[in-house]
Amino acid sequence: MGQVVPESAAVVVIGGGIIGTSIAYHLGRAGVPDVVLVERDTLAAGSTSRAAGGVRAQFSDELNIQLGARSLEAFSRFAEEPGFAIGLHRVGYLFLLSTSDQVATFEANVRLQNRFGVPSRMIDPGEARRLSPLLSIDGLRAAAFSPDDGHCTPEDVVQGYAIGARRHGVTILRRCEVVDIETRGDRIDAVITSAGRITTPAVICAAGAWSPRVGDMVGVDLPVVPLRQQIVVTEPVAGLPPEMPMTIDFHTSFYFHREGRGLLVGMSDPDVAPGYDTRMTDDWVPRLHHAMQRRAPALLDVGITGGWAGLYEVTPDHNAMIGEATSPSRFLYATGFSGHGFLQGPAVGEVVRDLYLGREPFVDIGPLRAGRFGEGAARPEANVV
Repeated sequence: MGQVVPESAAVVVIGGGIIGTSIAYHLGRAGVPDVVLVERDTLAAGSTSRAAGGVRAQFSDELNIQLGARSLEAFSRFAEEPGFAIGLHRVGYLFLLSTSDQVATFEANVRLQNRFGVPSRMIDPGEARRLSPLLSIDGLRAAAFSPDDGHCTPEDVVQGYAIGARRHGVTILRRCEVVDIETRGDRIDAVITSAGRITTPAVICAAGAWSPRVGDMVGVDLPVVPLRQQIVVTEPVAGLPPEMPMTIDFHTSFYFHREGRGLLVGMSDPDVAPGYDTRMTDDWVPRLHHAMQRRAPALLDVGITGGWAGLYEVTPDHNAMIGEATSPSRFLYATGFSGHGFLQGPAVGEVVRDLYLGREPFVDIGPLRAGRFGEGAARPEANVV
């Protein structure tokens, strides 16, 4: 039996990844009636299912620190509310620093993080290797570590939010693509989908890398560029400590964390061309091998069992866009997370719920408005991988 598209909704959320399902769940739990989430594929089919799953509050921007810390709290009690196991491992994040400039930057970051209650600290190379024993510490100056960080399973988080959203009356439409948004004057009038028309006065764009297309439907510029990111999973690695942290070589962006008995390994490619191509390629492999040789040479002898490619939704300053457009009325957006959308999903759901309800969010996200780029008010986030 095909799904029934409601004739009307109080609000339509576009996008069924972590951001969209979190928003829908928080709206439903707050008692907002007739919430409809529309996803063109299956839930988590976009960037969320292809994320590395890291969760952290170690950032250089105080807004990101607060969003990350708030989300960590939500992840820690996810099994109780909304009530779903997400495979959370609070093993920490370990950033490896190779230059004096990096050390100075992270020392300042740690001071800022500590102001907001994040228990991050600077450690020496020896302690870094004790935490992550695959490391070669040659040339390593220092590291930054926070034990509260970690990783969990992105698809499980989305399913948990979707189940919770349905429990609170939210309608979720899968394999239903938004093809247009109708406006009347300065107001949203309806969302046109591949399965029918939904009359609504409000739309929330959580479409990730596809958000510019949604913004164009209502004349709102959402400057997001899709960039492919690739991840591989290794064969079992002997002797991995159960509490080994998510480990990132900040100089190269090479990272790894435990995945079952093996490792999940990834790295950004600065030469990748923008686009929606998510096929696996081997053009990043030489750079990955060079980073491994420098920081974790034992991994060069470990076989690969699988992998995938996904998309980062990158803004000009590597910071999210969260807010409500001035025109048309009641067009809200949460997109452009530049690689840290999954880890901020719970907090962003709260923030957008409050924006929709006209309440004051727990943090002022005014600086993350989409219009900042045209105003010369970019807000760079330095701690991205």
